[in-house]
Amino acid sequence: MSDPSPVIGGETPSRPRGSLRTSVVWEVLKDALDRRTEAAASDSLDVLDTGGGTGNFAVPVARLGHRVTVVDPSPNALFALERRAAEAGVADRVRGVQGDIHGLFDVVARGGFDAVLCHGVLEYVDDPAEGVRNAVDALRPGGALSLLAAGLGGAVLARAVAGHFTEARQALTDPAGRWGEGDPVPRRFTAEQLTDLVGGAGLTVGAVHGVRVFADLVPGGLVDTEPGAMEALLKLEAVAAGLPAFHSVATQLHVLGEKQG
Repeated sequence: MSDPSPVIGGETPSRPRGSLRTSVVWEVLKDALDRRTEAAASDSLDVLDTGGGTGNFAVPVARLGHRVTVVDPSPNALFALERRAAEAGVADRVRGVQGDIHGLFDVVARGGFDAVLCHGVLEYVDDPAEGVRNAVDALRPGGALSLLAAGLGGAVLARAVAGHFTEARQALTDPAGRWGEGDPVPRRFTAEQLTDLVGGAGLTVGAVHGVRVFADLVPGGLVDTEPGAMEALLKLEAVAAGLPAFHSVATQLHVLGEKQG
């Protein structure tokens, strides 16, 4: 199988800024897929990407040789996914289906997948617990759930650093973690809330990582103009991501759940 790691989420080494959003998640996900590929003695797994949109993860996963089904409510996103998969030469391994995680089993089979990606979905659903349960029910025994959601602490810190102290306090006290009426994110989570959702759905929590711990706080001009700054920031993010002390200030949180065989 080819290794798509030089192109992560559609970004190339000459355009590394996207790696700040995806590199930590990609490394955890790729390791989980590699372990399951080895255990299954197969070159190809069945992967479900719920809310996968235009294929930021689906296409690189397909480039690893896996079969990927993307479920997304947007026909425009699915059209872009089809074009992106064709351009990457993996159109035969990527299938787009219109739907959402609450009606997941109207469009895919239960227990049909070795891995399920649920990235940027729980923030927008009415019932996050139901969403996680559906994702888990789509897994085969021994499968892995990759869960990525907005972190509460990162939003609070960002509003405070920007001088919006009332909004930062509002996010801290709001049950959904929203900083006000203009907040575009309907819901945010703590690491404890996400691991409780994963554990409550019957999975073992394999790993928890903070994503974009520093990236959203560093001035873009500094990263773009200072020689070596981007690479150094990526290395810093990689180290901080696995340290629980930094989970509470991450913009996003990634949880890997594992279903017992």
